[in-house]
Amino acid sequence: MAEELFRMEGISKSFPSVKALEKVSLNVYKGEVLGLVGENGAGKSTLMKILSGVHRADEGEIFIEGKKVDIDSVSKAHELGVSIIMQELNMCGHLSVADNIFIGRAHKKGLFIDDKKMHEEAQKILDDLGIELNTYTQVSSLSVAQQQMVEIAKAISFNSKILVLDEPTATLTEREIDQLFGIIRRLQARGVGMVYISHRMAELNQICERVTIIRDGQYIGTRHLNEITMDELVNMIVGRSLEDKYPKYKRKFGDIALEARNVRRGTKVNADHFYVRKGEILGIAGLVGAGRTELMRCIFGADVADSMELYLEGKPIKVNSVIEAIKHGIGYATEDRKRDGLALNLDVKYNTNMAHLSKLSRFGFINDKEGAKNAEKYVKLLRTKTPSIHQLCKNLSGGNQQKVVLAKWLCNDVKVLIVDEPTRGIDVGAKYEVYELFNKLSEQGVAIIMISSELPEILGMSDRVLVIHQGEINGELDAKKTTQEEILYLAAGYNKLEGKEAPKLSTRS
Repeated sequence: MAEELFRMEGISKSFPSVKALEKVSLNVYKGEVLGLVGENGAGKSTLMKILSGVHRADEGEIFIEGKKVDIDSVSKAHELGVSIIMQELNMCGHLSVADNIFIGRAHKKGLFIDDKKMHEEAQKILDDLGIELNTYTQVSSLSVAQQQMVEIAKAISFNSKILVLDEPTATLTEREIDQLFGIIRRLQARGVGMVYISHRMAELNQICERVTIIRDGQYIGTRHLNEITMDELVNMIVGRSLEDKYPKYKRKFGDIALEARNVRRGTKVNADHFYVRKGEILGIAGLVGAGRTELMRCIFGADVADSMELYLEGKPIKVNSVIEAIKHGIGYATEDRKRDGLALNLDVKYNTNMAHLSKLSRFGFINDKEGAKNAEKYVKLLRTKTPSIHQLCKNLSGGNQQKVVLAKWLCNDVKVLIVDEPTRGIDVGAKYEVYELFNKLSEQGVAIIMISSELPEILGMSDRVLVIHQGEINGELDAKKTTQEEILYLAAGYNKLEGKEAPKLSTRS
């Protein structure tokens, strides 16, 4: 049996109007990666913020290598060898890799910074982790995956023996995930203990032996993954059995809601023709960088197309801006809800109504009472977990943030709703609720265009699938009659399936 590295016992934490944690416990052994799972809002991140000194527990104890410790700040956590890498990376983009690794702790020679030594030390850490980066590179020029690796290097520079990774693969490709797992295994071999927060069940089997489940701020249990089925794990997470990952529903299609022809934009978009019917979910599949999002940004007016013919309910329309798209009843729930979909520092009420303000205004004044009533309506309709409509969106879990994004468009009476990676970073229970919502919208005649990198999601929720390759529509498939393999071939640029082995695609399950 490996030696226990740290233990948290009976941890409780309350915020105004919210009991975030109640007597939660977990432990991690040296060289172990412990999975920490639960629905959005279950308290996973709060628990880890207590471990890393961001929050202070109301009650409970923490032991590191058998010794009781008091972690009252981030600096104290670093001193004890604890580091956390959050979903939202905290990088200084204008500084170099080395500067970010040693930020606030620059090497000095007398009164001056010893730049040469700092870069040498940074390079040594990167080399030890197998990370191929130039320490003089400006961080803003790096990919998200590379920035994440710089964050890991920074954590190791504190001589961290405990590392928390919060949804580390949410925006990574399959290749980048493999590289990250390679780094994690190197750290395991050195005895570093890690807590790995993820909603992706398949990843847990790859990188973890044990998993701890919390639900509604309470400890549910810890299980060895080789002793529990995925259905049992999901049941522990959500507190109910999800008989089917995708709710069964037979849709009735109406007339064509939106038709697009000759959509061109530079070398990224070259789509001849597609349409979506009222009450239909049209899935958009393809490789990362294939042009799926770029095509839909043109439809929504976020990017101005070089050429485009759009027809809404059979009538030609012009969309040269987002405002025009909204006026025509087209909505777009973006892939990056935190950056493009929400005003995080504003409350649920404002975010719900932000695309609806003109309908709440009279003589230039906003009817705040009607806005509040509208926000309350959609909190109830979507079962958004929030203390009130005045809660700041940055304080909501990922799944509940996504519900606010959807509420923003629903209250605007959209005819066509484009959703880009609608369930990325949200838990299995919240996913099911989002799928049920899509079914309700289709029943009301809303046409949904769904971009997703999860092929099971594409097949489970779509009626038809358009497969994009290098900006072009390389095929249209009946979602109920096709397979993941057929989508993979079309996504990779093939037109025939005979005699070829399916290429690997960056998909998420």
